[in-house]
Amino acid sequence: MTDPLQETVAGDAAPRQRYTLTETGFDEVPKKYRRFYRRWEGAGDRLAPNEVLCPVCRVVIRSTRELRTGDRVYCMPCMSRLVVTEGEGGRLEARVAY
Repeated sequence: MTDPLQETVAGDAAPRQRYTLTETGFDEVPKKYRRFYRRWEGAGDRLAPNEVLCPVCRVVIRSTRELRTGDRVYCMPCMSRLVVTEGEGGRLEARVAY
């Protein structure tokens, strides 16, 4: 099985963009993983191409690479496995896998 974050699909023209993550002060996970999460700041909060909102606990999950439809992410605070989908207006959303 291949990991979609490690390889590019034949239909993808551009490689995934890489991001440098800084710690945001999110203290609900072990220190090692804090840079991969941040708090959702409400309706005015905008998500970057490497971020997706967990629908269960309303925490923003961050990746070091650009997220695309079909990618799988894990929310450590609520222990949910999520699949990234495209929502209204092209915004990335997460759906609970299990």
